[in-house]
This record gives sequence, structure tokens and C-alpha cells, in this order.
Amino acid sequence: MLGLLLLYWIGKYFYKLAEEYDKSEWGFAILGVVVYYAGIIAASFTIGIILGLFYPEFLETMNDTVLSLFMIPFGILSCYLLYMLLEKSWKKTKADKDRFADQIS
Repeated sequence: MLGLLLLYWIGKYFYKLAEEYDKSEWGFAILGVVVYYAGIIAASFTIGIILGLFYPEFLETMNDTVLSLFMIPFGILSCYLLYMLLEKSWKKTKADKDRFADQIS
């Protein structure tokens, strides 16, 4: 249940960002959720490989629930980074368009 609530908030923030800059709202809401899962998968593989090389017995005895809870911040961080990147890029593009429109008129 907590996971669904988290996915809702991620989608909502990306939806609002896309709406503010006249982009595809649902496309970017879905992109936010996909990036969340991609961040979790990338972090899981990286940490799994590192722990597998140096502490193989740790992975065998670790609880799966604890591992999945440990990966949530990596998914949120990946969403946050994408959100900031999109916002910065779209702000710059919007400012350039406004400046160009001012020069024309």
C-alpha cells in the first residue's frame, strides 16, 4: 500500500511539472514511475555486485524486505534528479522562447 501511495505522488509531481510547461502530462507521469523503478533496479544490481564480491554470505542471509526498503531512497533520488533536470531544462527553454518573443515584438 505504501508503494502505491509513493507511485501516486511521483506521478502527480511529474504530471504537474509537465502541465506547467505544456508537455505531455501522462507521458511524464509514467516516465517518473519508470525512472523510480529503474533507479531501484540499477542500485540493486550495483549493491548486489559489490556485496557479492566482498561479502557473499551477507546476501544469502539478508532479509528481502529489508533490502527492498533499503532501495527506496535510491528510487526517490533518481526521480528527484530527473525532476530537477527536466525543470531546469524546461525553464531555460521557456526563458529563451520568451526572450525571442520579446525581440520579435
